[in-house]
Amino acid sequence: MLRFKNFIEKHLCFKMHSVTWICLAVVMLTIPVCMYLPEKYAYENSLLENIQLLILICGVFFTLTAKYSKNFFKFAALVLGILFLREINCGRTVFFPVPNQPNCFYSWKDIKYGWLAHPLYGIYMAWTGIYFFWKRLYIDLFKYVKNIKFPAWNCLFLLVGMVIGWLSEHKLDNMMLEEMAEMLFYVALVGIIYLYSQKEEFNITK
Repeated sequence: MLRFKNFIEKHLCFKMHSVTWICLAVVMLTIPVCMYLPEKYAYENSLLENIQLLILICGVFFTLTAKYSKNFFKFAALVLGILFLREINCGRTVFFPVPNQPNCFYSWKDIKYGWLAHPLYGIYMAWTGIYFFWKRLYIDLFKYVKNIKFPAWNCLFLLVGMVIGWLSEHKLDNMMLEEMAEMLFYVALVGIIYLYSQKEEFNITK
């Protein structure tokens, strides 16, 4: 029991940070948004999707201005890039909408040179993995996980966003709830990146 208590004290921080309050705000907004906001605001290129993209852009800014472990946060920026491209379907939902059909887009097979999209996306993801091993970041990651404190509430919100997002898409078929869950996930993730990249309290090089 004492060992478990010592582990909690060493590795978990239960402080409510400013970025944690933003997560809580997203949670509190989810019910009224799902009840009263028209579903069109959850469509591709609409309000909720665009807010998610802005959150990811903020995350990239934090990684590129990190005060510590710059190579590790460059890798984090590449990962955020993968998420960004996923959100816009590698540009398909931005540049190739079907005219006069809301939330409908041409498939890659209907687009000239569309067959290049998935191979290029795969190359980008592969390069992200190569960068991780090339810079030997697995050594840094092991050291960080072993020694740092985790912002407990942000991690919890991250997991909640993942679970609700999956349930909304695969079980509940609720587009609005799915988008709000994704927003919670992104806010929690970027919040964690912010703490580790900008705050001395979470300096991962210690």
